[in-house]
Amino acid sequence: MSTSKELFSEKAATGIEGLDDILSGGLSRSHLFLLEGEPGTGKTTVALHFLQAGAKNGERSLYITLSETERELRQGAESHGWDLDDNIHIFELTPPESLLDADHQQSLLYSSDLELGEATRQIFEVVEQVKPTRVVIDSLSEIRLLAQSSLRYRRQILAIKHYFVRYNATVLLLDDLTTESLDKTVHSVAHGVIRLEELTPSYGAERRRVRVVKYRGQKYRGGFHDFTIMADGIHVFPRLVAAEHRGGYVRQTLSSGIAQLDALMGGGVETGSSSLILGPAGTGKSLISMIFAAAAVTRGEKAALFIFDEELGLLFERMRNMGIDLEALQATGNLLIEQVDAAELSPGEFSHRVRRCVDERGIKTVVIDSINGYQAAMPEENALILHMHELLLYLNRRGAATFMTVAQHGLVGDMQAPVDITYLADTVILLRYFEALGKVRRAISIIKKRTGSHESTIREYRIGSLGMTVGEPLDNFQGVLRGIPTYMGAGSPLLKDEG
Repeated sequence: MSTSKELFSEKAATGIEGLDDILSGGLSRSHLFLLEGEPGTGKTTVALHFLQAGAKNGERSLYITLSETERELRQGAESHGWDLDDNIHIFELTPPESLLDADHQQSLLYSSDLELGEATRQIFEVVEQVKPTRVVIDSLSEIRLLAQSSLRYRRQILAIKHYFVRYNATVLLLDDLTTESLDKTVHSVAHGVIRLEELTPSYGAERRRVRVVKYRGQKYRGGFHDFTIMADGIHVFPRLVAAEHRGGYVRQTLSSGIAQLDALMGGGVETGSSSLILGPAGTGKSLISMIFAAAAVTRGEKAALFIFDEELGLLFERMRNMGIDLEALQATGNLLIEQVDAAELSPGEFSHRVRRCVDERGIKTVVIDSINGYQAAMPEENALILHMHELLLYLNRRGAATFMTVAQHGLVGDMQAPVDITYLADTVILLRYFEALGKVRRAISIIKKRTGSHESTIREYRIGSLGMTVGEPLDNFQGVLRGIPTYMGAGSPLLKDEG
């Protein structure tokens, strides 16, 4: 027989991995919890996860529904591929026929008094029969309407709470917030409060998030956490906190395989650092990141590409024409390529994908192409910077080399980036167009590098069938970064045309 102390410390898992992580293991047993959210946010699905998790442990569970029919509940479960276990009992609470009779409603007694008392009696009767350890009551809106006054409603909730405590049952109350949204009666009575929200952006799929409003005597992950409802149920993506992840690694310098590019970068890039590649459209930002990813796979390491902006078929063909066969590298099993749809993917889910790749597959080179596409998944620029800060810090602590691209507005002269994250990156690679000798050319320079020294020069580079060719420093030109340089001396360090 478990002691009361053991029962208090034991957790009832919700059956949703990410939500259990946020709740530090689940719901404290023998307590009453409130799950609130507007219709369509996923309350019933969370409740079914909770009851199924109990059924798998051999616990008896009870779903008391005042708003949905048993048939609707079972159909909802079937849509996720679930066949409700024999240990999950569904009780459909309906008012007795006498209460619906017109003559009865004309009596001196208020029908709501009779209905509330009858509903409570039916709930207690079925609990006596089933003796469940997990209970879901759906929904509080019906009880609130029957109670009619805030005082009667509070008394009713307290009565339900004290009744279930005697059975050591963990109770989950669902509230669809369709009545008095400002009524915090249950908030004060419940041991914990979980809120589900649904946001509808101006374009793209709806975004859902969960927040633990209250949890007595328990530390939990605060703030909002993204979640999705998929065919197999709910997936919660806990907000990434880089400070919780620390891992030792040996810092190494990674080569790009191009001697001149490595020389410009002081030998290459370091593991556990992030590199930002800035430049206007068409300057080769994606190519440079792919060069480092291909070099990692060639060394026998694992790399991951998260592509926001380009269709994969076109990317494969374009890189193949430059000497990088991404499909062949992918076939080795050491290169993971994921197409990311910013309109359908929440920032929390993206961070979860990246983290899973690094943790489970041992990936040490990560490419995010591009931050412009990632920003499209963000409601606010400030949120993007905070997400990127945590993600980059986490990747650095895991010893991964991260490459990000940002497309700047404009082609020559003064250009602006849609978001400034240069201060977050350890290395900033700047790409520019410039005009010289009647042709449009490209220049590359390193603006900063925290992890070591680098050249302060500006070099020309060319993109062709051989990939990327980097020339000598442009010592005889002034004003390259402005786009229209001035020739300052004899001799020309410019690259000769192919062929």
